[in-house]
Amino acid sequence: MKVKKVLEIDVPELGSRIRQAREADSRSLAEICRQIPMTTMNWYRIEAEETKALPIETLERIESVLGVNFGVKFD
Repeated sequence: MKVKKVLEIDVPELGSRIRQAREADSRSLAEICRQIPMTTMNWYRIEAEETKALPIETLERIESVLGVNFGVKFD
């Protein structure tokens, strides 16, 4: 039997913080997306905060590829 727990937290301005980190990186968006992997269209949706919720695993891959830590923590 499986038991599932889903937690969501609001992280204000996360999309713009991701955009700023990407713009500070010398690589192209296509190259960054290949390393995650994800489509550039999905990346733009994340930056625009048009996605319902960003999976923590995806955020961790973004942080790893960009070499940043956005400080998102679940208490």
